[in-house]
Amino acid sequence: MRTTLTIDDDVTELIEAASRRQHVSRKQIINDALRRALKPQVTPGEPYRLTPHESALRPGFDPSRLNQLADEMEDEAIVENSRRTS
Repeated sequence: MRTTLTIDDDVTELIEAASRRQHVSRKQIINDALRRALKPQVTPGEPYRLTPHESALRPGFDPSRLNQLADEMEDEAIVENSRRTS
């Protein structure tokens, strides 16, 4: 189908640049862009669902402080090793 379009100057520059960069005709650049823009959008599938589960953590245990616990355990191991070598 032949048709006449009025294309803005900035879009014309983008078409020309893409044509030079991809070494294809302006017609192909425009057709490819229109195909991508007009292609039906794929609707996302089922939303991701997270099934809750019971936690083995005890009440009052703060999991955000696990790094502090690891540091304390490492400090204790260093002290224990230094006692053995002394």
